Amino acid sequence: MAEAHPTAATETHSTTETPAPAGDIHAPPSFYGVTAPMFIALAMLVVIGVMIWKKVPAAIARALDHKIAGIREQLAEAEALRKEAEALKGEYEAKAAAAAADAAAMVERARHESDALLAKARQDAEALVERRTRMAEERIAAEERAAVQQLRAAAADAATRAAARLIAERVDAGADSAMVDAAISEIGRR
Repeated sequence: MAEAHPTAATETHSTTETPAPAGDIHAPPSFYGVTAPMFIALAMLVVIGVMIWKKVPAAIARALDHKIAGIREQLAEAEALRKEAEALKGEYEAKAAAAAADAAAMVERARHESDALLAKARQDAEALVERRTRMAEERIAAEERAAVQQLRAAAADAATRAAARLIAERVDAGADSAMVDAAISEIGRR
């Protein structure tokens, strides 16, 4: 351990301090009585004086005025752009409303056209059914007439054969010649 110094022990036990001798206080450095803070204040006054003499505040004011004018121009341009944008917005809203109205009108026209086409299709279908029904009825009637004619022809043929058979069985050659003479005389009367 370190050795204790005899003077250090006495210093710790004393309760009263003795003032330092007057020769120990150092005075701040000065130049003909002007201290460092005074030099700083004088330098500041000189700088401010030079700035005023060189018209620096006027230059700063001109720069600020120029900056303010630029900002005012930008604000005016922004206001003009805002008004132009509002006008375009209004124009496009009007166009959108017109387009919506046109679309609604087109839908309504299409609905009317489809209703008209549907009604015409119904009429055409009814006319077609009526025409086909009439044609079918005419075919049936024609087939009935043809069947009746065939039936009549078959009946006439059968009657002719039956008559020929009956005549052949009942009429002889003399009666035959009398019937021919009667038919010829009847033709002559007409």
